[in-house]
Amino acid sequence: MVKGQRVVCTNDTFPALIRALYKQLPVKGNTYTIREVFLGREKVVKGGDTATVGLLLQELTNPPDPFHQGKQELGFSSERFAPLDEVPPEEEEAFEVVGAGAKTEKYLPLEIGNN
Repeated sequence: MVKGQRVVCTNDTFPALIRALYKQLPVKGNTYTIREVFLGREKVVKGGDTATVGLLLQELTNPPDPFHQGKQELGFSSERFAPLDEVPPEEEEAFEVVGAGAKTEKYLPLEIGNN
């Protein structure tokens, strides 16, 4: 997952501690844009020593992590999200179909899964 990528939330089940710490939480099925990717702790507990890939989302902002020395914003595990199969705008170009008997028309590529 990379900054600017669109993702969909696949898991919005959070324990009570997380609901108490966070101001905004993602909702299953909703689409979000990655604002930042970072290395985070597996669990939000003092001294958590296992790491995971964390995400900050453009559509959601939260308070600083009370257990992070740098007071980094509370983020979300990347495992709660699935990337969308979208073509980035710079790659989405019209193309011509050519060949025997082909009409001269412009076509946009189909998105996978939307046939």
